[in-house]
Amino acid sequence: MSFHIVIPARLASTRLPNKPLADLAGLPMIVRVAQRAAMAGALQVVVATDAADVQAACEAHGVRALLTRADHPSGSDRLAEAVELLALADDAVVLNVQGDEPLIDPAMIRACAELLLSRPHCAMSTVAHGIDSAEEFANPNVVKLVCDAAGHALYFSRAPLPWWRDAPGGGAQPYPGAVLRHVGLYGYRAGFLRRFPQLAQSPLEQIEALEQLRVLWHGERIAVHVSDTRPGPGVDTPEDLARVRAQLAADAAR
Repeated sequence: MSFHIVIPARLASTRLPNKPLADLAGLPMIVRVAQRAAMAGALQVVVATDAADVQAACEAHGVRALLTRADHPSGSDRLAEAVELLALADDAVVLNVQGDEPLIDPAMIRACAELLLSRPHCAMSTVAHGIDSAEEFANPNVVKLVCDAAGHALYFSRAPLPWWRDAPGGGAQPYPGAVLRHVGLYGYRAGFLRRFPQLAQSPLEQIEALEQLRVLWHGERIAVHVSDTRPGPGVDTPEDLARVRAQLAADAAR
């Protein structure tokens, strides 16, 4: 299948310094992510980083890495530079895999790519899964997503939406099947990635701090793959890192 994977990796992290280089069972985390992503069957897997140390760590383990500018405001902007450096055609499909997802399901990456390849009218694709917990629904760190009948994103929000007015017992509860939890995995057409940095930020994006709202604001469509499974745990904190290390150790002991 014809798609490319680019993994943006920024060395600076407020909660977990040098996160891409964190050791996971003898390999830097960014290498683990790249190896996992390669199982999705892409034409190529490339890391786009702002740090020579990350580039060197990748290349030491046979992972191609591009050195990009350090002043990109978002991962999408870093991907846009990578698209230029790779000289990809405008119709090429590029998957943005987060550099802190060492347990990501390769099948989920492939499904996201397949969806965009099948929807020529969409600029992007992404992934979501169902929410069945009131705690998750109310959590502002969980990005909620609602779709139209054709599976295109209508809106992303940190707020609990849609609001179930007549929920049993009242309070913020997810209506079954009406709300999804967004997974930070994106597919892009390379031509759209080239345009993205020039698009003006939208007020909604600034309010919610969600850059995908810029895409909807400018009238582009985002196709949504609804997954039956949840992604493996990502790494944002030292506690997350310990959890993933424990899971890798358990998997190796089987």
